[in-house]
Amino acid sequence: MANTTLTQFVKESLDKGQSRPLIRSALVDAGWRASEVDDALNAFAEVVFPVAVPRPQAYLSAREAFFYLLFFILLSIVAFNLGSLLFALIDRAVQDPLANGNYYFGSVESQINGAVAGLVVAAPIFFWLARILLKTRRINPALQRSRIRKWLIYVSLVIAGCVLVGDAISLVYSFLSGELSTRFVLKSVVVAAISGAIFGYFITNAERDEAHGI
Repeated sequence: MANTTLTQFVKESLDKGQSRPLIRSALVDAGWRASEVDDALNAFAEVVFPVAVPRPQAYLSAREAFFYLLFFILLSIVAFNLGSLLFALIDRAVQDPLANGNYYFGSVESQINGAVAGLVVAAPIFFWLARILLKTRRINPALQRSRIRKWLIYVSLVIAGCVLVGDAISLVYSFLSGELSTRFVLKSVVVAAISGAIFGYFITNAERDEAHGI
């Protein structure tokens, strides 16, 4: 974010009709870093108007941070428990004599019960919160510029992308090792579907934000 003194100087210079290249040159010659000067200049739109017109700026709100953090935490819980439930159903449907009854959470029944419990509690809250946030952004488009929202979107993209790559590597490794089973392939598909859906949703949001200059 540009220095307040610098931004004020740029505003006053633009109000007096000074050109952007001339303002930039004067500030750089005065010792300001070029990146700081560019940030200050970019804070104002290049439109024909008697005075400098500020661009919309991203913001950080504690209230927004709370709701978006809760949203992404709930998303993680829902994704994990959905994957756990599907894994357990695959274990039940596809017999594997090498498994010897070893599951992630004790028996397959307890894994199903735990996953269903997590989904019953977290899923309704997650979808309710997602609906509230979407409705709020439609009513007030300025909320699209929330810094915490943008950061969490890209963190989610990194995590989902890493999971997709790791899933693909595990699948190829099992194939090359001759240990590829029907159960493993189905579980890999589940991981790819869940992480792929999350990645696709957030990359669409990120691209939309970039297209609107957010």
